[in-house]
Amino acid sequence: MPAVPPPTAPSKGPAPETGRRTRDKARTQAEILDVATEEFARLGFTGARVDEIAARIKTTKRMIYYYFGSKEKLFTAVLERAYAVIRRQEQQLDVEGLEPVAAIRRLAELTFDHHEAHPDFIRLVSIENIHEAEHIEAAPSLGALNSPAIEVISRILDEGRAQGVFTADVDAVDLHAMISSFCFFRVANRHTFHALFGRDLTADDTREHYRTMLSDMVIAYLTTTDR
Repeated sequence: MPAVPPPTAPSKGPAPETGRRTRDKARTQAEILDVATEEFARLGFTGARVDEIAARIKTTKRMIYYYFGSKEKLFTAVLERAYAVIRRQEQQLDVEGLEPVAAIRRLAELTFDHHEAHPDFIRLVSIENIHEAEHIEAAPSLGALNSPAIEVISRILDEGRAQGVFTADVDAVDLHAMISSFCFFRVANRHTFHALFGRDLTADDTREHYRTMLSDMVIAYLTTTDR
């Protein structure tokens, strides 16, 4: 009597067709978000058209709504992805082993570099402020969003005070706002600033000057005793 072959072990993970559909869905959603980011950043929430987004990626408006539900939810998804980039960088920030001053400099440089490299993020945040953060407040995932940088700043400030390096009693959120405001202004206002003062804040030959100036301002604020 021939031997009976052992039973085949159950398959682990999705079948090839299921896996392919999952990858296709993720790729389609990413393509939609890529184009939507460009359109919303260029034309604002009100000016951007879902029909145009669909035409650019050769799909249909119905397909976009199938994935995202509405124009409002699509814009919220764009914001979520834009914020996720800086949040990941903040989470991966390695300042362990650095002295408090060097750690703060590293954090300031991270924000400076990110804002410079992502002008669409600056425009999207500006647009959401025009709409009084209505999309962020309506989205639980965004409304409850907190910056990992706040925790990092708090730890650095505590260590700096313990070492007697930082004399200022500074709130971590205030310091985050101080760093972000300079980085944001440099990108968001570069055109009007250049038109008014003839100086390009984003010119290559002044980049290191402003990057260093930001860190110097922050450190001076943290170490001053004349307050």
